[in-house]
Amino acid sequence: MNISRRAVMHAVPVAALLGAAGLAACSNDSGGAGGATGESASAAPTTSTALALDSAAWSYDADGDVYYQLGLTYVASPQDSSYETLGVFVPGAYMSAIDNGDGTFTAEIAGDGAVGEWTAATAPIVLPVNTPGYAAQQPPSEYSYDTVAAYMEAGFVYVQAGLRGKDSTTDAAPGNAPWGVTDLKAAVRYLRYNASALPGDPEQIFVFGHSGGGAQSAVMGASGDSALYTPYLEALGAATTDADGKALSDAIAGAMCWCPITSLDAANAAYEWNMGQFATTGTRAEGTWTRAYSQDLAAAYASHLNGLGLVDADGNALTLEESADGQYLAGTYYNHMVAVVEQSLNDFLAATEFPYTPNSTEMAGMEAQGGAGAPGDGEGGPDGAGGEAPGLPSGAPGDAEAPDGAPTDGGSTDGAPGGSSEDSSESVTYETVDDYIAALNQDVEWVSYDPSSNTATITGLEGFVASQKAATKDVGALDGVDRGQTENTVLGVGQTAMHFSKLSRDVVDANQDAYASLTDWSDEYGSSEYDSDFVQTDALGVDVLTREHMYNPMYFLSTAYEGAGTSTVAPSWRIRTGITQGDTASTVEVNLALALQAAGQAVDFATVWGQGHTMAELTGTGEENFIAWVTERATS
Repeated sequence: MNISRRAVMHAVPVAALLGAAGLAACSNDSGGAGGATGESASAAPTTSTALALDSAAWSYDADGDVYYQLGLTYVASPQDSSYETLGVFVPGAYMSAIDNGDGTFTAEIAGDGAVGEWTAATAPIVLPVNTPGYAAQQPPSEYSYDTVAAYMEAGFVYVQAGLRGKDSTTDAAPGNAPWGVTDLKAAVRYLRYNASALPGDPEQIFVFGHSGGGAQSAVMGASGDSALYTPYLEALGAATTDADGKALSDAIAGAMCWCPITSLDAANAAYEWNMGQFATTGTRAEGTWTRAYSQDLAAAYASHLNGLGLVDADGNALTLEESADGQYLAGTYYNHMVAVVEQSLNDFLAATEFPYTPNSTEMAGMEAQGGAGAPGDGEGGPDGAGGEAPGLPSGAPGDAEAPDGAPTDGGSTDGAPGGSSEDSSESVTYETVDDYIAALNQDVEWVSYDPSSNTATITGLEGFVASQKAATKDVGALDGVDRGQTENTVLGVGQTAMHFSKLSRDVVDANQDAYASLTDWSDEYGSSEYDSDFVQTDALGVDVLTREHMYNPMYFLSTAYEGAGTSTVAPSWRIRTGITQGDTASTVEVNLALALQAAGQAVDFATVWGQGHTMAELTGTGEENFIAWVTERATS
C-alpha cells in the first residue's frame, strides 16, 4: 500500500561497518558545486556499492510527516564508527512509501511531491556543523522532531553527519585537522552517490555553523574538491564515482558562518593589531617580553595584510600604512575597518527603539537553554531577537566552549556599553539615543551622534576597542607561546600540541635576543620550538603547515597563497559576527568577505553591534534568517 503518512516512530539501527571500497580521488578542477571533477573521472576507481542507501530501511514520523534514516555509515573504511555515520531527514511529501510491517518502510522519491515552492528534485539540502573549538560532532542516535521541524516545514532536506574533532582523537582515529572537514566532505560525497534514492537537489548543499563550526563551514565552502584532501578521503574509502562512473564532488553551494575562528596562520598577529596593541596589562604589561612580542606581531600583521591583495567593492586596494600613534593605524584598510565598526553601530541604531534595555545573551561556553535539539543563546541582540543555534545536533549546546577555554568576549555581551563579559544581569535602561552614546563615551570620547539623521561617527579603532572589544586572550592568542591554546591541539598530532604559525615563528626568530632581556622569557618560547614542530608529520605524512592551509579558507581565495584557484569555491556565503567578541580579530570575517566578493561570490556579510561570540543576528533568529537566506540563494 502506498502511503504518505503513517503512525510509526522507529529508529534504524546503526549500519554495520562496511568493507574497503574504492579510493576517493577528486581533482581540483570541477566545474560546479556538485559537478564532475574533470580528468579525475577516468582515473578514479568506482565506489563500492556497499555505500548504497537501503531504500527499505526508512522510518516515519506520522505526526511530523518526516521520513528519516539514522546510522548511515558514509565511508567504506571508517576510522571511528561512532562518529562516521549520518542521519537524513526528509519531508513526507517527497516520498512514496510502502509499509514493511516491521516498523520500517520501503520508500522512493515522489516525483509530484512538493512543500511550498520546493519539490523532491529542487529542495535544498542543509548540514549543521556544530563543532565548538573544532570539537567533534555526534551523529544523531535518536529521532527528534524539534531539531528538524523548521527545516521540514520549509521544505528542506536536513542531514546531520557525525564529524571527528580534537576531543574524539584516538590512536586509530585522529580528530586533528583536517579530519573534521574531511569527514564532512565524505558525507557530502555520500549524499551525491545516493542522489537517485534521496530527495533534494545535490547541487544545492549548504552547511552552517558557529565558531569552530563556522570556521569549518568556511573551509568547506572554500576548499571544494581540493587535491590536498585526496589522501585523507582515500584513507576513509569516501565515495569517488557514481553508478555511471562519473566523478563525485565535495564542493557545496553555500556556507553560513557565524564567528568563524579561522585564518589561523596570521591569527596571532591579527589579534594584536586589532586589539592587543591597545592593552597594557597582563601579558601586555610594560617590561614583559610578551608586550614586545605583541607590538612586533601587530607590525608584522601589516606586511601580511598588504600581501593579501584585498580590494574594496570599488576595486580599490586595501593596505595598512605606518602611523604616528600605534602600529599601522593608517591606510585604506584601516579606514575600511573603522567603517565596518561605524556601519555596525548605525545598523544597531536604525533597528533599535528607545527606551532600550539590553538583554542578556548566552555566549559560547554556557549551557544551552533551548529545548532538546533546539539549543539557543538566549534573547540577546539589539532588538531582543535571539541569535540561537538553529537546527544543531540534538542535545548539543549551540557552541559549548570558547576556542581555547578563554573568556569568550572582551566587551559587552548584551549591547551595554562597557558591559561585563561574565554577567549582564544588572541591565541599564537607556531612555534616549543620547543617553546610550554618552555611556559609550564615558571613559573616552570616540563616538559623535547626529540626531537629525540618527547616525553615529567614530574617531577610530582605539576608542572602540577600549569601550567594546578589549583583548581577552594572552599574547599568542591562537598559537600559544607554550602551545597552550586549543588550536595548538587542533593542528597537533593526536594529543601532542604543536605550533602552526610561521608568521609568529618569524617574529620570534627576528626578535628573540631582545625578548631574552625582558621579563618572563624562556628559551622554550624560541623559534627552534616552532621549527621542530613544523617538520613533524601526521600518519599520512603531511606536515603541520600544510594542514593549517587545509583549515584556512583564505589559502584557497587569496593569490598570496599557492592554493588560490585550486578549488571550487561555493558561490553563496552568509557571514555574521558579534562585533564585541574577544575570541579572534574582526579582520578574520572582514578579510574573508572581501576575498569572496573580489572572487565574484555572493556574500551577505554583517557585524552585529553589542553581540559577542554567539550566533549574532541584528533582527530575527538565526534559524529563520538562515532558512530565508538558503531559500533566496537556492532559487536565484
